[in-house]
Amino acid sequence: MQHATYGSELLGRTLAGTPSDETSPLTHMAVIPTRTAQFDEWPEWVHPQVREAFVERGVRTPWRHQIAAANHAREGRHVCVCTGTASGKSLAYQLPILTTFAEDPNATALYLSPTKALGSDQLRATAQLITGRSAFAHLQPCAYDGDTDSELRQWARQHSRWIFTNPDMLHVGICSSHPKWRQFFSKLKYIVVDECHHYRGVFGSHTALVLQRTLRIARRYGADPVVIGASATVSNPAQALSRLIGEDVVAVTDDTSPHGERTVAMWEPGFLEGSGGEDPTTGENGAPVRRAAGAEAARLLADFVIEGARTLCFVRSRRGVEVTAVKAKQLLAESAPELVDRVAAYRAGYLADDRRKLERALSDGELLGVATTNALELGVDISGLDAVVVAGYPGTVASFWQQAGRAGRRGEGSLVVMIARDDPLDTYLVHHPEALLERPVEATVTDPTNPYVLGPHLLCAATEFPITPDEAEAWHAVGVIDELVVDGQLKRRKAGWYPAPGLDPHGDIDIRGGIGGQVLIVDATTSRLLGTVDSSRAKTSVFPGAVYLHQGESFVVDELDLDDGLALAHPEEPDWTTSPREVSDVVIDRVVEQRSFGPLTVAFVEVTVTSQVVGFLRKALSGEILDQVALDLPEESLPTRAVMYTLEPDTMVDAGITPDKFPGALHAAEHAAIGMLGLVATCDRWDIGGLSTDVHPQTALPTVFVYDGFPGGAGFAERGYHAFADWISATDVAVSSCACDFGCPSCVQSPKCGNGNEPLDKEHAIKLLRLLGRLYGS
Repeated sequence: MQHATYGSELLGRTLAGTPSDETSPLTHMAVIPTRTAQFDEWPEWVHPQVREAFVERGVRTPWRHQIAAANHAREGRHVCVCTGTASGKSLAYQLPILTTFAEDPNATALYLSPTKALGSDQLRATAQLITGRSAFAHLQPCAYDGDTDSELRQWARQHSRWIFTNPDMLHVGICSSHPKWRQFFSKLKYIVVDECHHYRGVFGSHTALVLQRTLRIARRYGADPVVIGASATVSNPAQALSRLIGEDVVAVTDDTSPHGERTVAMWEPGFLEGSGGEDPTTGENGAPVRRAAGAEAARLLADFVIEGARTLCFVRSRRGVEVTAVKAKQLLAESAPELVDRVAAYRAGYLADDRRKLERALSDGELLGVATTNALELGVDISGLDAVVVAGYPGTVASFWQQAGRAGRRGEGSLVVMIARDDPLDTYLVHHPEALLERPVEATVTDPTNPYVLGPHLLCAATEFPITPDEAEAWHAVGVIDELVVDGQLKRRKAGWYPAPGLDPHGDIDIRGGIGGQVLIVDATTSRLLGTVDSSRAKTSVFPGAVYLHQGESFVVDELDLDDGLALAHPEEPDWTTSPREVSDVVIDRVVEQRSFGPLTVAFVEVTVTSQVVGFLRKALSGEILDQVALDLPEESLPTRAVMYTLEPDTMVDAGITPDKFPGALHAAEHAAIGMLGLVATCDRWDIGGLSTDVHPQTALPTVFVYDGFPGGAGFAERGYHAFADWISATDVAVSSCACDFGCPSCVQSPKCGNGNEPLDKEHAIKLLRLLGRLYGS
C-alpha cells in the first residue's frame, strides 16, 4: 500500500468528495523527503549480553547519534539527545544503563516520563529486551505510579532496580518517603528524563525542582547519578535539560536515523451554511461560523479508516476527543458499518486497564482509528501508522511535530493534516505555513524561581534534609526562605533551615499546575465518580448548567460545592454546549521592567487579577447563541505577571481611532494578541488571560494587559514582553488578512470572553495594532 506518493494520494481521494462549487479546504501542502541512515559500531564497553539483546530485536548496527549519546552518559556526563520521533532514543539510554546493571548487580536507575502511557510502553519494551538473560535476572523493572497498587509498590521499593515513574509520583511517593528508599537512592546511577520538552510552564518549573531535590537526596546517600534527557522536539536541548536539573549538560542533536516521505497538509474548514443553504450560519455578533475542527477531523478520520489507513486524530480537549470519536462512528455506520468497532477514543481519565487495552489494540492493528488527546503524543511505540490528523494547533511547534511524528514511524510514507480551529493563531498558521513548517521548535519556558512554585518545594526539601546556605543560594531562594521563616514554617539554625514541627508539605503541591484542591465530578443518579478538576478551573468547567462529557456520555452539572469539592451532574444529551462568562479587574502591584517609545509604554509587571464567573452562554451545536444564564459564584484572586502596554489618547486619535472607538479597538486587539501569543511563547490561549480598558485607574490611560493564568506567573507574559515587536506584527497580519467584515473567531472573537465579545471593533483594532508596530522601537 505504501509508496512515494502515499500521503498525497490519500489526501487526493479525500478531497475528491469536496463539492466543485465549494472552496477547497486545503490551503497548503508540503512534502518532507526521505532521509537515509548513518550507522556506527557498537562501543567496546557495551556488555555482550546487552549487544546480543539488541541484535536479537533487529538492531544489528546502531545509528551514530545513539552511540554518541550513550558514550557521553557512560563517561559520566549529563546528556540530552534531541533527535526526531522514532529515532531510537531509547537505545541511547538503555545501552549505558543495562551495561551498568550487568557489571554491578546493586546499581539502580530511575526512568521518568510525563505520561503513564509512555512509561508503561517503555517498561514493556525494557522487559521484552532483557527477558531470559542471566545478566539481568536481578533487575525486576517495575512501574511505580498512580495505577500501581499498594502491594506492588512495596514490592518495587524492596526489589526493583529500575523504577519507571512520573514526576508526580517521584515527588509525592518517593522523595517524601526517601528513608524507605535509602538503598535505591544510595546506588542510583542514572536518571532518564524522557520527552523533556514536555516540561514547560508551571509543570516544568515544578518538575525542575522535583528533579533537583531528587539529585540532592541521592547525593546525601552517597550516589552521583548521571541524567540522560530525551526529546524529539526542543530548542537548545542542553540548556533545556540544564534548567531542569540545575547543572551542565551536553547535547546530541544530529539525527542519523532514516525516515520515510511525509506529506503535510494545512486545512481550513469552510463556513457552515444557514438553514436556507445560501447564507452562512452566524454566531456571536453576527459573525460567520466555520465548521468545527472536531467535526472536520471526524470526517477525515472516517475517510482515512475507510481507505484502510491506520490513523491517530489528536483533539485539544477530552470532551472534543469523545465527540470526534462518536461522530466518526456515526459516519462509518452510514457508509461502512463493518468498521464502526475499529474506531475508539483515548484520553487521560480512563481506567489504567482500559488505556492499556486501547494501546495494544492500536499497536496490533485491531483498531484502525483513534481520537486522542495529547496523551498519545509522547513516545508510545505504535508502529505502522499511516496518517495523523491534528484538530487544532496544539499550542507549540514542538507538540505539532511530536504529533506529526506518530505516523510513518517505520520509514514508510505518511500523511499529516493540520486542521485550523476558528482561532486567530490557527487561521494565521494555515495561511502562513512557513510560521509552522519552517520555524524552529520553541525554547521551553520554565521559572523555578517563581515564589509560588519555589516556596512549597523549599518546605519539602527542608523536611527531606535541612537546607544549607549554599543550597539556598543555588536555588535563588534566600528571600523566599526568609518569608517562610517569618511565617513560622521554617526554623533557622546554625547548620541551615529546618522545618517547623509537624510540617508535611508534599501533598499540598499539584505539580501539574493546578490551583487549589480537587473537585470530584459525580453522577448524582448513580454516585459514580466521573472525573476530577482543580477547584479554580471548576468554576469555568463544571459550573451549574455546564455540559460535561465522559467516555462518550453527556452530563449536565446540577450543583457545584467548592467547600466540599463536589460537582453533581445528571446524564443528559442536550443539543447545545456551554461556555462561561467572567468579569475581571487587574491591579498593578509592581513594574518589573518597562520601555517607553514616546506615547507608547510597554511593561512587564506584577499584578493581582480578581475574576468572577457571572454566567454562561448556551450555544447550539452549530455555534449559534441560544441564551445567557446568570450565575452567582465567588470571586477569585490571582497574583501573577503580565505584559502591559499604554497609549496616549491623542496618538490614538491621530491614528484615526476616535474616543468612542477606543473600547472596541482595545478589546479586539487584546483578544487577537492573546490568540497569537503562542507564536512567541510555549502556551495557548487557555494558559493566559487579558483585560483592556480605555482608562485604567492606575495609568489613567488606555491600557491592555495579557497575563499568565497561574499564581506567580509561568513565563509566558515575560516572553511576550521580550518578543513584543514580532508578536504584535503577527497579530496585525492575522487580523488584517482575515476575510470576515466585522470580526469573527478566526481573528478577534474569543471563546472565553467575559463580556460576550462586546464591544469589538476589527477595523480600528487593525489601526491600533499598526500604530503599536510603528511606535515600538521608534
